[in-house]
Amino acid sequence: MKLKLLGLAFGASLALSTTALAQDIKVAVSGPMTGSESAFGRQLKNGADQAVADLNAGGGVLGKKLALQIGDDACDPKQARSIAEKLAGEGIPFVAGHFCSSSSIPASEAYADGNVLQITPASTNPLFTERKLWNVLRVCGRDDQQGLIAAEYITKNFKGKNVAILNDKTTYGKGLADETKKALNKAGFQEKMFESYNKGDKDFNSIVSRLKRDSIDLVYIGGYHQEAGLILRQMRDQGLKTAMMAGDAMNDKEFASITGPLAEGTLFTFGPDPRNKPTAKAIVEKFKAKGIDPEGYTLYTYAAFQVWSQAVAKAKTTDPKKVIDTIKAGEWDTVLGKMAFDAKGDIKAIDYVVYKWDAKGNYAEIPGKAM
Repeated sequence: MKLKLLGLAFGASLALSTTALAQDIKVAVSGPMTGSESAFGRQLKNGADQAVADLNAGGGVLGKKLALQIGDDACDPKQARSIAEKLAGEGIPFVAGHFCSSSSIPASEAYADGNVLQITPASTNPLFTERKLWNVLRVCGRDDQQGLIAAEYITKNFKGKNVAILNDKTTYGKGLADETKKALNKAGFQEKMFESYNKGDKDFNSIVSRLKRDSIDLVYIGGYHQEAGLILRQMRDQGLKTAMMAGDAMNDKEFASITGPLAEGTLFTFGPDPRNKPTAKAIVEKFKAKGIDPEGYTLYTYAAFQVWSQAVAKAKTTDPKKVIDTIKAGEWDTVLGKMAFDAKGDIKAIDYVVYKWDAKGNYAEIPGKAM
């Protein structure tokens, strides 16, 4: 009851694994375990669960076992900061998270103050690593990188066509839409429409009517899969054949559960599918044996734990400042391949590609870079 009341006081849900009391080093994964983006929270949790299980099976870290805590921020900035303050107060040295940039950014400040190393598997807003915080890293790319790839695809495949750019006003969605617009405009391509909606909206008929009025050939979505799916359905309801493109927040099959066969042809940017990497083969098989498809950011979360644990072993300490210095000075073997970081905390090798959904609820990389 005391733990429950404490969780309510922080406006956050924080659960300790049942084996925690028997373990020595607490670590955490934080993300939207509930709420509209919970599909991605499951990806992060699945990756963390498997990583901790594998590390413990191999003897743990520094000869000690790991105990995983789960932080639920529901993609709410205030809730994310509350969780970060709670984890920091418990002396946890490492957190893999969060998912939404609007959560990762405020949480990172609390982690920095509380001496916690944060590696996000999924937050792509450039600001996360642009504030000169000592404690932040990401194993994914940035919106100014995937926005560029989206713009390259659009300028090649929709030359002379009418393009609309929509965003959900969130840190992630607005940031990605802005970066895509910037890259398009720099290439001499001018969008016909740039509009916002509210995350959580259900009725997009007024926006769809504008798309129809302006004869939009492609709508680019800076936002999450829930609203994108509804926009797509309502476009088709009004008879629009307008194509849709979005960013990495489209990478969960829940999108297809919203749209059904209407998903066919929808495009999104993401890194080359980590499930197909030779470095991930054995881990992917472990997930599949459990009935889990390690799509999206599942393996990115696993990689975050690999980077941290290898650096801890090399530094011979879990001290966050010593560990992050070790990480930035080295190169690490992960399920995503070799990984190295720059002084800001971004990975040095970036490679976004374009994917397309089919009518059966599957997606595949389009052959050739961005084309």
